[in-house]
Amino acid sequence: MNERSQGHIEVIAGGMFSGKSEELVRRLRRAVIARQRVQVFKPMADTRHDPQQLITRDNRVLDAVSVKDSRELRGKLNFGVDVVGIDEVQFFDGALVDLVMELADAGVRVIVAGLDQDFLRKPFGPMPAILSLAEYVDKMHAICVRCGRPAHYSQRTAGGAEQVQVGDVEAYEARCRRCYVPFSP
Repeated sequence: MNERSQGHIEVIAGGMFSGKSEELVRRLRRAVIARQRVQVFKPMADTRHDPQQLITRDNRVLDAVSVKDSRELRGKLNFGVDVVGIDEVQFFDGALVDLVMELADAGVRVIVAGLDQDFLRKPFGPMPAILSLAEYVDKMHAICVRCGRPAHYSQRTAGGAEQVQVGDVEAYEARCRRCYVPFSP
């Protein structure tokens, strides 16, 4: 198998509270066990935890590099990396799409996780473009806090109308299609 054929893009998408980061950490830990060179990135915009760690809701922790944008991410890539994990992809700029393609074409396994839709159920950040290019896509679902059905949407319960509002349970709930209420300012 040549170097180029080993690279690919994996996407873990879904709404808030669906386990995207947990699945990302699970895959990255398996790569570490396989003695692959792994590098993890997250956006500086996500200020909920330590900037040098990816921390999941179930308290799994991986060291991570916090970056401002895709340009900084590119500059902090280690030579010879086998697997690149990127969390909260929706907060990155559009240039991330080209970067993940370049990495995959160069033989790197790229695993990204993030919201595919914002609180208005609109495509979010570079995620839709990356979804269209990925070889593997997993859609994660949370549990609707209202009825217990599988939830795909992130219902904003507090805050403003701007697309990017970093928050957690104080500002968002997981909702199914039936229980989701369209936002009205």
